Amino acid sequence: MDRIITEARQRMQRSLEALEKEYAAIRTGRATPALLDNIRVDYYGTELPVNQLATVSVPESRLIVITPWDKSSLQAIEKAILTSDLGLTPTSDGSLIRIQIPSLTEERRQELAKAVNKQAEQGRVAVRNIRREANDTIDKRKEGEGWSDDEVEAGKKDIQKLTDEFIVKVDELTEAKVAEIMEV
Repeated sequence: MDRIITEARQRMQRSLEALEKEYAAIRTGRATPALLDNIRVDYYGTELPVNQLATVSVPESRLIVITPWDKSSLQAIEKAILTSDLGLTPTSDGSLIRIQIPSLTEERRQELAKAVNKQAEQGRVAVRNIRREANDTIDKRKEGEGWSDDEVEAGKKDIQKLTDEFIVKVDELTEAKVAEIMEV
């Protein structure tokens, strides 16, 4: 029983970490290297993330500087950023790329907040699915392990407490991200 609960906790933690990673890639009006995490660059027929082709730095709060290790990849990186859904316009001087992060409009902030809430719901669903799978595992193993009905109920209560704990964490993460987005 403890092993099932421990595994459920680990899986829920990984779901929460995945949600944090998704949130990091959402633009908030501040420059962060994580903005470029989801951008893939076609480099000699291979799709690579920007951080595997260049050094990404943030010298100012609204500026990202990308310094490619191979100067021939400069145009490919620039093209990938332009075609991404981030709405950023890179400028190149031949050796590096600068990206100015514009201030977000109120309308764009609301769109991003909706996107964050949608991702939060997906995170909650993932946690609930893990709960369901753990409960199913308990039910299937009840006979083989010789667990009493009380033990099964106690295990399911522990799984529910764990689920509630992670749903609260998802909500806290979401509230913080929405507050960050709406901050002017």
